Amino acid sequence: MNFEQAGLLDGLSGDERTARKQLLEQLANDGFSLEELKDAVAEDRLALLPVERVLGARYTAREIEERSGLPTGLMLRIRRLLGLPEAKPDERVFSDEDIEAAKSAQLFLEVGASEEAIVEITRVMGESMSRLAAAVAATFAEVFLQPGDTEEELGMRFASLAQRLTPALGPALIAGFNAHLRDTVRRAMIGRAEREAGQVAGAQEIAVCFADLVGFTRLGGEIDVQELGTVAGRLAGLAAELAEPPVRLIKTIGDAAMFVSPETPPLIAVALAFVEAVEQADLPSLRAGIAFGPAQPRAGDFYGHFVNIASRVTGIARPGSVVCTEEVKDLAADQFRWSFAGRHRLKGVAERITLYRARAINRPKSG
Repeated sequence: MNFEQAGLLDGLSGDERTARKQLLEQLANDGFSLEELKDAVAEDRLALLPVERVLGARYTAREIEERSGLPTGLMLRIRRLLGLPEAKPDERVFSDEDIEAAKSAQLFLEVGASEEAIVEITRVMGESMSRLAAAVAATFAEVFLQPGDTEEELGMRFASLAQRLTPALGPALIAGFNAHLRDTVRRAMIGRAEREAGQVAGAQEIAVCFADLVGFTRLGGEIDVQELGTVAGRLAGLAAELAEPPVRLIKTIGDAAMFVSPETPPLIAVALAFVEAVEQADLPSLRAGIAFGPAQPRAGDFYGHFVNIASRVTGIARPGSVVCTEEVKDLAADQFRWSFAGRHRLKGVAERITLYRARAINRPKSG
């Protein structure tokens, strides 16, 4: 390939030009086409192509079907549900690991799982893996990017690290998944009604709490993106630390966290502790809203009328407060101090909702 004629060395001189040319030669020898190299240069990601090669995309969906039995159409659908760009049946976007994943999906189908069940699992996995991959990539860049790196030095270092460290993530992912699966099984109940019906129970009576940072959107216009991400990360870390059984952290999204609990008092206690921890961490003020009622569990999340009420109550709460519906107060009346927070009309709710603010009881110190 004539890299100079293709414009891939334009604007470069000295060591930088030499390093670019050496990297281009290595990538061309590894099988990258001239068009792929042009695209990478235009998008300023040439140094990352060696990592792409290590992570390996060498099979088409049709070839995956030949090796696993999983239909081409379903394999392509799974890729889309993982949040990845749409691919054509003969496009080489799958790796050796994808062959094993396809075999696993085919096994699920053979033992009786529906295609829609696989689709739902894939969708949830895609959401989680996208965030995990972004976090791992950011950590790589933060730790291993060195001042003054040439494209060749960076590309070769990152490729070498990916080759050594990526396999080490596998056991950690499996261990984390198995631990969560054990915990889910431990909390599950399958009684006579479920056995007779042949399916698990639907809606559950549960307390739901949303908590969010006040003024987070405005804050985005006052500080840089990296610092904003740090705020969100610290909030997520605090939420994870405070959630203890029976309270579960369901998700964090930017400036907000969602908890659930079959028992109301522990959830109120976590919400109050969360507000205090955020204040001590010198983050923007937190507010929380809690409701209780039937909610439908699905794909690791909860849905329903009372989930929506909890979210809307949070929007009414003042900074630094935990506001609860009357049902929540009645279930924990003697364990917290309560003050009337008014009757409010919430979107989608016909009648006004009576709300109360929860505060911890200051007990006298013993001795």
